[in-house]
Amino acid sequence: MASPEQVKIEVVVKNCGQLLEGPHWHAASQTLYFVDIYGNAVHRYRPADDRHEKVDVGENAGTIVTTASGKLVLAGKCRFSYLDWSTGALTTITKVDEDKPDNRFNDGKCDARGRFWAGTMGPEERPAEVRRRQGSLYCLHSDKSVTKHAKDLDISNGIAWSLDNKIMYYIDSLTGLIEAFDYDLETGKTSNRRAVVSVPKEEGLPDGMCIDHQGMLWLACFSKSRVNRYNPETGEKLQTIMFPATNITSCCFGGPNLDELYVTCSRMGISDEVVRNEQPLAGSLFKVTGLGVKGFASMDFAD
Repeated sequence: MASPEQVKIEVVVKNCGQLLEGPHWHAASQTLYFVDIYGNAVHRYRPADDRHEKVDVGENAGTIVTTASGKLVLAGKCRFSYLDWSTGALTTITKVDEDKPDNRFNDGKCDARGRFWAGTMGPEERPAEVRRRQGSLYCLHSDKSVTKHAKDLDISNGIAWSLDNKIMYYIDSLTGLIEAFDYDLETGKTSNRRAVVSVPKEEGLPDGMCIDHQGMLWLACFSKSRVNRYNPETGEKLQTIMFPATNITSCCFGGPNLDELYVTCSRMGISDEVVRNEQPLAGSLFKVTGLGVKGFASMDFAD
């Protein structure tokens, strides 16, 4: 591991949204996609020429993934949709939570077989204060069918898979835990849900996460300005990276060598005065280098 002196944090896109989330590194195009949930927008950033673009999608943008055929799929308000980047138009694939119209998708990710996992949550009165037990965890299959794998969730959040794909790590934020399921990659079935990491309140609320090539989890800790690295086998915290923004939301590895950590954050719930005087980088996209570890490119949806 790199020493703290070697770790470098830089702002790559400043003040570009309200609630940035869901970073997704598309290796083929060397492009980072991410969403602004309440800004109703999908962003993309290309490091090679420092190019940042966004498209308005007309509804809450929960998380975005690329597809094997070169398309984009958005988990938005309460539906999975194809996104036409040139127009922002959404074409519905399938709807969920139709009996809960105030719900929205939050975080999600594709597994190694191209299934798109994403979870919902109830309406948010203030950041991290939600109508309880309204969310569910869904899996969108390549044939466009959807399976519900968990219900009565509060804030369905980060997902990652172990290096051998036999464990799916999962976060329902208000539990304060990183949990694990036994995972059958061939069928997409989960079983044996259990806690593997307990995140103390002083470390923040567990949000989005990713995994590195050593099998360690990198966790965005909402409300406490940090990303922590954990060993999911022991529950031990291995490293903390502090950021100049309070509400860190998610992270993923990217870059030509997959050794750069892209980190999103939020400015929701922070007054304009505080942003101006204390947190001028709230709502920005960060990049961390010098970590001494590599991760993995984001998986495509198998359409």
